[in-house]
Amino acid sequence: MKFTSITSIFAVLAMVAGVVTAILFGNIGAVAVSADSRHSHELHVTKECSQDTGQAGSFCTITSSSLAAIAVGSKVFYDQAVGTPSGMLDSNVVLVAGSGDWAVGRCTLDLGTGLGVCSFSDGTGPFAGFHARVDVSHLGGPNFAWNGTYSFSPQANRD
Repeated sequence: MKFTSITSIFAVLAMVAGVVTAILFGNIGAVAVSADSRHSHELHVTKECSQDTGQAGSFCTITSSSLAAIAVGSKVFYDQAVGTPSGMLDSNVVLVAGSGDWAVGRCTLDLGTGLGVCSFSDGTGPFAGFHARVDVSHLGGPNFAWNGTYSFSPQANRD
């Protein structure tokens, strides 16, 4: 009886150790995704905001980008006006690169420092499955920079 119990305990322990090892080394329990879908890439964008009046519907124009989908001349439209909360811009945004080619996100900017953050969560056309998080910095005059990372989640019908 003791031999059978000890053998059973060792068998269970060996099985648990095998499962733990497999999980730690990725042999089971991992979701299959494409390599690109989980890998972030650097994103560097500059924009010129002389057309931004601070009112809802204002926009900035992209002047350079490290991501081809964000072409020079693309526009970032701001859904909310500056000043709520006081001294800040906190707005939904739409990055429009062309007809049917856009990404949605949110930007928050401290107007006193010119520093902020934008995040994008999805889009259409080449922006389907687009995710980005960028730090915003003021470059002087009407010019701002976005520096951060982007990735694409797997999409069945992405262009």
